[in-house]
Amino acid sequence: MMNLQHWHYEVDAKKIAWAIFDKKESSVNTLDHDTLSELAQIIETTESNDAMGLVIRSGKKSGFIAGADITKFQECKNPDEGLKLVLYGQEVFACLEKLKKPTLALIEGVCMGGGFELALACRYRIASDDEAVSMGLPEIKLGIHPGWGGSIRLPRLIGALQALPIILSGKSLSAYQAGQSKIVDYVLPKRELENAACAVILQRASEGSLLGHPSPSGTPARRSEPSLTLIRRQFNRLSNMSGVRTLIANFTRKQIAKKTVMSHYPALEALISQWEKHGVSEEAYAYEAASLVSLFPTETSQNLIRLFFLQTRMKSGFKDIAPVQHVHVIGAGTMGGDIAAWCALSGIKVTLQDREATYIAPAIVRAQTLFNKKLKLKHLVQAANDRLIPDIAGNGICHADVIIEAIYENLEAKQAVFKDIEKRAKPTAVLATNTSSIALDEINAVLANPSRLVGIHFFNPVSMMQLVEVVRGEKANETVLNQAMAFVKQIKRLPLPVKSRPGFLVNRILMPYLMESMLLLEEGVPMEKIDDAAVQFGMPMGPVELADTVGLDICLSVAQELTKYFGGEVPKTLIAKVAQKQLGKKTSKGFYTYHNGKKEKKVSGTNSLSSEIIADRLIYRMINESAKCLSEGIVADADMLDAGMVFGTGFAPFRGGPMQYVKTVGIEQVRARFKALQEQYGERFAAEAYFI
Repeated sequence: MMNLQHWHYEVDAKKIAWAIFDKKESSVNTLDHDTLSELAQIIETTESNDAMGLVIRSGKKSGFIAGADITKFQECKNPDEGLKLVLYGQEVFACLEKLKKPTLALIEGVCMGGGFELALACRYRIASDDEAVSMGLPEIKLGIHPGWGGSIRLPRLIGALQALPIILSGKSLSAYQAGQSKIVDYVLPKRELENAACAVILQRASEGSLLGHPSPSGTPARRSEPSLTLIRRQFNRLSNMSGVRTLIANFTRKQIAKKTVMSHYPALEALISQWEKHGVSEEAYAYEAASLVSLFPTETSQNLIRLFFLQTRMKSGFKDIAPVQHVHVIGAGTMGGDIAAWCALSGIKVTLQDREATYIAPAIVRAQTLFNKKLKLKHLVQAANDRLIPDIAGNGICHADVIIEAIYENLEAKQAVFKDIEKRAKPTAVLATNTSSIALDEINAVLANPSRLVGIHFFNPVSMMQLVEVVRGEKANETVLNQAMAFVKQIKRLPLPVKSRPGFLVNRILMPYLMESMLLLEEGVPMEKIDDAAVQFGMPMGPVELADTVGLDICLSVAQELTKYFGGEVPKTLIAKVAQKQLGKKTSKGFYTYHNGKKEKKVSGTNSLSSEIIADRLIYRMINESAKCLSEGIVADADMLDAGMVFGTGFAPFRGGPMQYVKTVGIEQVRARFKALQEQYGERFAAEAYFI
């Protein structure tokens, strides 16, 4: 008799065993010692009874398995406890892999981390073709790497050349991508999943001795296979052989170094070295476990795990708010069009309004590109296209649950739009502006009911930036704010509540950083050196290239708006570039020159300022403005400020955010550095009271 709290187990009339994972008192399935122990009982029972095979699936709507329960690792009192938990997971998955009956993971929704490793330990995998399916090994984003066999089984299954980029990027795969990569055996409509699982189990069980143990490629060997499949298996084996591993490992290091400073993320080198030395051998599992445990205490891992829990905090709540069915977007420019496309991609009906069809057409073209890239399957792409409806007359206003204004940054123009919207919208509709810098209490001054207006501020590019600022004015209605937060969560973005002050949070903190880079340019510091100093610190790109990417006209507009409220001067070099119509990437010329979107390398400037001083000038402007935002209550606390800057600007994630960086450096050292910078460069480096 099994004692199961988190799993349901039954053998059906066809003698197929079904293990349904439904973790007790949890909205998602996560793996810990208790759930693994019950899985071990299920495996042992299936081995000894008359079941033909085992199907593992989820009993939750949220998906298959979200991964390991990270809190259980954090609760470990010492490395030995952590190692014991990792080794136990490996042991259970090894038993699953060696079960002498067909095993199959039936994947719906989220299948990440330890859940994906469990699926890899099964002999077969079938996934739903639903767009909600995502699978992968995201551990690298927590400063660690897979520990329950993922770094061995995935390269064994699909070859190292395919597997290493997946593991080292931590990216998630859609069902289509997993099928193309041969990670899953079948991708099928939801209605066909159970029948397909039964068919695979019964067919493979009937083959009897042909099944045996998995072949070195990770799937059962069969008597006759297409020659292409055999070639692929041989290539996969070759990619994991000792001599070849060194070549692939060195190539992989070079590829990563083009985008990331590897020393900032120790798990990258740890994973590559481990695979290079031990490959996919049985001995590799022990090294994988030991390496994982050694990474947990590192500063990088602790900061990234903290960010993971901050994400969870941002996504929590709003369960009782009805999902949005219809969004109306006014303004089909880059931001408005891309907001509309993302909402349609997320399963919401969207009407997109602009003055003429010629303004809407480019947005529809960009949306088609996004749908094809994200959804792949024709019927899913067509469904998304059907949800995005051009609407020149604005007929969608009276039906929409959320109305988003995304026109150009002009107070009078925005006021005119909202005066019209208020007359036509449903009384329950959320009225939102995507303004990046204008205070809400200036926009809502023309409304009969100003409490209806909220800011829903996306960042560019919409399809890549996780953060959305939800802005509250002085007259904000709490219900409207909660509805806006729930909507942002519904479209799989991170909502950050911020107070309505010019620039809100992200642009407010980012602008001094960008302006300092302009001042460095005016001093003759080469733009390449400025950008490189920021990248070496850990930023995803340098401030000069970032300004070009955002658009120098937008930077100038925000800078002028902020200096109007907070003082300071707009750098002359920025004003001059905009006057010359050199606006950055969109005009192929800004501070850099661009060809087909790629910047042209050129040497500029003669000032030999050190990279350390450059980085300090940039970052200390940012952390000083962060302190100002905290003192003004722009966000709830330092944790939310850090989350906003990491997910909204890409602020060096391994450092944990501006305020976490202050903690790491130490307040005394930060104070001393401010004093030195102030003495050398002026009052803009006078430390805020937070640091005194």
